[in-house]
Parts: sequence; structure tokens; C-alpha cells
Amino acid sequence: MVIVTKTTIAEEKLNMMMADFREKGLDIDLIRGKDSIVMGLVGDTHALDADRLLLDPDVERIMRVQEPFKKANRKFHPNNTVIEVGNAKIGDGKSFVVMAGPCSVESKNQILTVAKGVKKSGASFLRGGAYKPRTSPYSFQGLELEGLELLKEARNETNLPIVTEIMCPSLVETFNENVDIIQVGARNMQNFDLLKELGKIQKPILLKRGLSATIEEWLMSAEYIMAGGNHNVILCERGIRTFETYTRNTLDLSAVLAVKKMSHLPVVIDPSHSAGISWMVNPLSLAALAVGADGIIVEVHNDPKNALCDGAQSLDLSQYESLMTKLRAMSVHFGKEIK
Repeated sequence: MVIVTKTTIAEEKLNMMMADFREKGLDIDLIRGKDSIVMGLVGDTHALDADRLLLDPDVERIMRVQEPFKKANRKFHPNNTVIEVGNAKIGDGKSFVVMAGPCSVESKNQILTVAKGVKKSGASFLRGGAYKPRTSPYSFQGLELEGLELLKEARNETNLPIVTEIMCPSLVETFNENVDIIQVGARNMQNFDLLKELGKIQKPILLKRGLSATIEEWLMSAEYIMAGGNHNVILCERGIRTFETYTRNTLDLSAVLAVKKMSHLPVVIDPSHSAGISWMVNPLSLAALAVGADGIIVEVHNDPKNALCDGAQSLDLSQYESLMTKLRAMSVHFGKEIK
């Protein structure tokens, strides 16, 4: 249930109302807006007498929320969530952030070369896989902790915050201490034990949509994190599995529009995993900007032909520079600044 009150309500009265709701076993999300105060009540609200509450002159309206995701619901939180990391603001409606880097950290020279290259062309974040979930157990699995240390070294060299994927709950403490944005991959979107642990920290979480997940299932995974107390969730559309085989996945651009209507959380697009083909990455990135996404996470490698992971979908540094030039030229038409 969502209760909207006037901003002129006495603070003492507001506190008494919230105390009464808590006595009834309800959790409260309080949002103070410019024109109203919103109380999002989570729990069994059937015992509340909505008609009686509406008789209060300070109560403007009451809405019952039918969707199972409460904290991620825009009805609970009408204003966009803005997540600040370093100098970047994700979700403010004015910025289009770019997270760029290799699928996997392979060596010190590789990650430093790419980090300096994307920093020169323009990037908000350095992305790179230290731990790699792979379909085949015989594929390169990443450098793990060594890879994480190399990402940190690249961060020190370039001042770019780092984004990397977590694989299991036992790594949460390590990632919380060392990573700027923790990525949950598509295969782990419904790893509920992991999501619960990530809910106990306040680090921003980049939550990728599962390969065959509906939008509601995706938002329910975000709800797991938020229910634990961590509201710093960024959603990532990375393509879903369909009958089409020409591309690696099918980019669901409509999901950005749907999520923006249903939820207050920021949404970014992964054009690299969506297509799996490097020549499609640039136009899909431009489409992400046009459709209203808050940014992209794109794979960039200094030598894609010899990459240990996903070379076919990776841009080289000159292709990435071209992408950034096109994004800047296009961004002025949408009132966004490329970060």
C-alpha cells in the first residue's frame, strides 16, 4: 500500500502514523518529495481501514500495490533513483554513463592498455571480468583474485571506478571492500542466496537480466537485494534467449521503456552480449541512448582476435573511440551528457 500525504502534515503526526503502522507489523519506506510525502507500506495491509485513513485531511490518496515487487515499484518511489559513484550519476535523466573494458582480465599489460584507452576516449567506469561464469567447464574461467588485483591497479592508474562480476556469496565481503559496482551476471540473476547477501551491504549492484527472465522476474530479483536494505540497484538489459540464432541473444529495447514505467531504478544496456557481434555494438549503443537508457556496458579489447573470452563481440580501441564520437554527437538531441 502507498499512502500519500501533504507536505504540510505535522512531523509529530507523521511519526505517530508511522509508529502505528509499525505496531501492525509493517515496514515503511518514507520518501519526502517536493509536493508530497510518500509512505510505502510493505507487509499485510489488509487490516488497515483505507476509507478511515482517507478521512484525514492530511492524506491525499491511497493506492494498493498489486505487483509483488514493492520496493522496486515506482508507486512506492515516484522519483527516479540516482546512484552516485565517483563523479558519475546513474539514473538522473541527464547523464548517459559508459562502462567499458574487456570481457576478461587476461594480463597486466592487457588491462592497463584497455583502461588507458577507454579513459582517453571517454568512459565513466572500467569493466572487466576477474571471475568468469562459462557455459563450458573447459573455457577460460578468469584470473579470479589475481584479476581483481589487476583491476585495482588499473583503477589506480586511471582513476576509473571498476565494475566486475561476483559469482558466489563467499566473495561478497571481498568485493564490497575492493569493487565500485558489483555485477550480478545473467546466470546468477536468481541466485537468491547471493542476492540476499548483497542486500546486506550498500555497494551499488548491477543486476543483469536472466537469459529467459520476464521483466517481473527481473524486478523480483532486484527486490531480493532491496528487501535486505540495499536500494542501490542498477538494472542491465543484456539480451534474452529467443528462437533467433543469427545473434547471440535478442536485445529487448522495449524492456527499458517497460521498466522505466514500472520501476524507479536506473537501467543500462549491454549491447555486446545482446548481439555477440562487434559490428552491431555501435548501432545498438546508439539505440540505447535513443530509447532512454541510463547508459551502456560495452566490451572493449586491445586485441579482440586473440581475446581469451568473447573476442567476436568486443570492440577494439579505435572502434570504441568511434562509438564515443557518435554518442556525443547524438546525445545533444536527447538532452544527455555522455559520461
